[in-house]
Amino acid sequence: MSERSGTVVGRGRISAGAGRRRAGLLGAVALTAALALAGCGADGGDSAAGTSAADAPAGGAEQAQPGAAEGPLGGGGAPPAGQPAKEPTTELGVGQRAIVYTGSVTVRVDDVEAAAARAVGIVTGAGGFLGGDNRSSDASRSEATLQLRVPADRFAAVVDEVARLGEQLRREVKTDDVTEETLDLDARIATQQARVASGRRLLAQAKSLSDLVMLESELAKREADLASLEAKKRRLADLTALSTVTAVLLGPNAQVPEDDEPAIGFLAGLEGGWTAFVVSLRILLTVLGALLPWAVALGLPAFGLVWLVRRLRGRRSRPTPPAPPRSTPAVPAQAPAPPG
Repeated sequence: MSERSGTVVGRGRISAGAGRRRAGLLGAVALTAALALAGCGADGGDSAAGTSAADAPAGGAEQAQPGAAEGPLGGGGAPPAGQPAKEPTTELGVGQRAIVYTGSVTVRVDDVEAAAARAVGIVTGAGGFLGGDNRSSDASRSEATLQLRVPADRFAAVVDEVARLGEQLRREVKTDDVTEETLDLDARIATQQARVASGRRLLAQAKSLSDLVMLESELAKREADLASLEAKKRRLADLTALSTVTAVLLGPNAQVPEDDEPAIGFLAGLEGGWTAFVVSLRILLTVLGALLPWAVALGLPAFGLVWLVRRLRGRRSRPTPPAPPRSTPAVPAQAPAPPG
C-alpha cells in the first residue's frame, strides 16, 4: 500500500512540475508577443542602424504613459499603441486653441515723433515691447513704422489705442489657427523623447566598441531631431503668446502706401503689356550698346580685308586684251620690162 501511494505521489509531483513548466512557457510566449506588439506601435518607424528588439518595447512603454506629452493646450500626447488617433481640436474651446494674431494700422498724425513715443508707451503699458522701429523724415514728409509685440489677450485693445493716435487710414487684422500644428508637435516631441530615452538606455548597455560608436551616432541624430522639434514648438509658443501689430504713422504731407494687390482688368493688362514692352526695348538697346564697340573694333578691319581681297581677285581675273595685228608693208608691183 505504501509503495502504491508513493508511486501516486511521485506521479502527482511530476504532473504538477510539468504543468508549471507549461504555464511558465505560455506566460513567456504571451509576454514576448505583448512586448513585440508594443514595440511595433511605439518605434515602428525607426529603421536606423543600431536599434534592436529591446528598443521598441522601451519606447512604447514610455509613449503609453498617461500625461507624458501634455502640452499647454492639454491632451497633446501621442495615442497608446494599438489605438486610433483622436481629433482633439474639435473638442477644444476658443480659449484653449492656439491662434496667432497679426495686425497693421495706418494712422495720419500731426507729429510723428510724439505719436511714436505714445505708441511705445501703449505697448509697454500693455506688457509688450517694441520689436522694430523704422523712421524717415525730410523737409516735405515724415513717417514711422513700428513693430509692436503685445500679449495676445491685449491685441485688440492695443490696436484700438494706436488707431486713436490720429486719423485712421487703414486697418488689417489676420488670425491663423495653429492648434493642430501645436498638438502634432506635442505628439512628435513625446515620441522623440521616448526614442532618446531608449537610445540612452541601449548606450549604457553597450558591450563592444563598435556598438558604442553606432549607438552614439544614432543617439546624436535622435537628440538633434528632438532639438529641432522643440525649437519649432518654442517658435509657435512665441507667436501665440505675443501678437504682432505693425503701426504706420504718417505725417501731414506723407502719402499713403499703395496696396500690394495686383489690379485686374483691361487697363491693368494694357499697362502691364506696355511695361513689359518698354522693359524689353531697354534690354535690347542695352545689348546693342554693349555690342557696338565690338562691332566697330572688329567690323572695320574685317570690312577692309574683304575689300582688299575682292580687289586683288578682280585684278587677277581681268582678261588681257588681244594684241593688234601687225601690218606688212605693201610690195610695189614691178613694171614690166620694155621689149628689147
